[in-house]
Amino acid sequence: AGIGKCVALDLARRNARTILACRSQERGQAAVEEIRAATGNPAVLLRLLDTSSLASVRAFAQAVLREEKRLDVLVNNAGVTGLPFTITPEGLEQTFATNYLGPFLLTNLLLG
Repeated sequence: AGIGKCVALDLARRNARTILACRSQERGQAAVEEIRAATGNPAVLLRLLDTSSLASVRAFAQAVLREEKRLDVLVNNAGVTGLPFTITPEGLEQTFATNYLGPFLLTNLLLG
């Protein structure tokens, strides 16, 4: 939803292979189908990613590096605000993990 979906829609309109990294399978798949229908681009894919989980970030990065020949653009757009103080299973504060640590780790893993 929001800015991330708009960016994905614009990239797909430019005929880019576009991977939507989403926490929710259901919402992500709905976005993929909407973007494919709006652009006619079949190369819009869904991969699950929860940036508050460093294990999820590592698994996502490994899959991208294994499955994709190259990565030209990375848009780190995930973010949360206003959540109650919560500690992730990995012992991290959830907002900090989601908004900073996860995207930082993802970028560094994908740099190669």
